[in-house]
Amino acid sequence: MKPYFSVIKLRLLYGLQYRGAAFAGVATQFFWGFMYIMIFEAFYSHTHTEPPMTLNELVAYVWLQQAFLTLMALWFSDNEIFDLITKGNIAYELCRPCELYGLWYAKLLAQRLAAALLRSFPILIIAFLLPQPYRMMLPPSLTTFLFFLIALVLGLLILVSISMFIYISVFITMSPTGSLLMLGVVGEFFAGLILPIPLMPSWMQVLASCLPFRWTMDFPFRVYSGQIPEDQAWIGLVVQLVWLVVLVILGRFCLRKALGKVVVQGG
Repeated sequence: MKPYFSVIKLRLLYGLQYRGAAFAGVATQFFWGFMYIMIFEAFYSHTHTEPPMTLNELVAYVWLQQAFLTLMALWFSDNEIFDLITKGNIAYELCRPCELYGLWYAKLLAQRLAAALLRSFPILIIAFLLPQPYRMMLPPSLTTFLFFLIALVLGLLILVSISMFIYISVFITMSPTGSLLMLGVVGEFFAGLILPIPLMPSWMQVLASCLPFRWTMDFPFRVYSGQIPEDQAWIGLVVQLVWLVVLVILGRFCLRKALGKVVVQGG
């Protein structure tokens, strides 16, 4: 495991250097956060039925979404890995004395962590100081907060496992555009990035529960606000673990099959 931890450390240090881009991202996330909250506030003020999420829960959901966007968004990718595959430099990666899946997994994990560390804290600190109805709520209890942290970590690991299939697909398509668009649109919708899962039609909620995407973002954020109670959060954590194991095993298998057909030309 030492090589993989070294990769994570180096990529974290590398990613933390881009502070200017992170501060620009913070401003962008605040713009989108205020816009989403204003839209939902307008809908909530004119609804005649009891919504499945309170406005305070929804505000917390939106700010967590904006704070951890680079942690959970599928469009956030590593162009260096794409270039390795499409330009033939994958040969150098195959010469390294470590497993390729684990190496790339560590790189992608560190890349997302570095970007999130620079953006999340400023967004969350300011969100707690905003006036109502834009102020972010605290979790109902310390136990709920611990459940949220565990769910957030598992969600990140699941997200990286899903994103690995994008890179594996490039061995076949030789272009990341199609995979990024398809998984980006479908995955982020069913993860609750566009609309929280409880606000979707019931049949769509059932479909979202059968896919791994909602366990990356929707589940942890609803655990934080208490919208998912603690007794149900335990079950969700088990489901996250199952999805993580399945996706990693399937990803390793697919990468092994893809590497078995790789042909590198030239001297």
